[in-house]
Amino acid sequence: MTAATTITSRTTAEHELAELQREHGAPLFALLLRLSDGDRQRAEDLVQETLVRAWQHPEALRADNFDSVRPWLLTVGRRLAIDARRARQARPAEVGDAVLESARVCADHAERSAATLDVREAVKTLTPEHREVLVQVYFRGASVAEAAAELGIPPGTVKSRAYYALRALRRVLPGYAADLR
Repeated sequence: MTAATTITSRTTAEHELAELQREHGAPLFALLLRLSDGDRQRAEDLVQETLVRAWQHPEALRADNFDSVRPWLLTVGRRLAIDARRARQARPAEVGDAVLESARVCADHAERSAATLDVREAVKTLTPEHREVLVQVYFRGASVAEAAAELGIPPGTVKSRAYYALRALRRVLPGYAADLR
């Protein structure tokens, strides 16, 4: 086969494909648009893929047992649409950038464990009176009145010791100062 014969057959195939597009493109697009739930981009992609299949199988287009190639094109397009729908359902939905930007950021478990160890060590440096107040109010969740009753001291003393305990922790844990306010 010479180069001239190859060019001639290629241009003939391109002309046949362009003729298929002109003659059957609109009905094919309408069908695929319905099968794509109105997604024009997806329907256009499916039309293009259908025409690529027609180009890859010219023997199907030249068969003498049917009058028009439209049924063949519509069948191929429908099967491609079904395959595309199945493929989309098989993989998880895509997430846009807007969803990722508004997603809540969770702290790393290792960071939280390290912070817990740091706080435990810092609490050990407090006086026993300050430590008791912090344990009651912050770790056990007792109110000032409940902590005062449990420790046998006035509520004002609970408030004062909690204030000075947090202040001491801020000095020992400078990186956590914002969390201790």
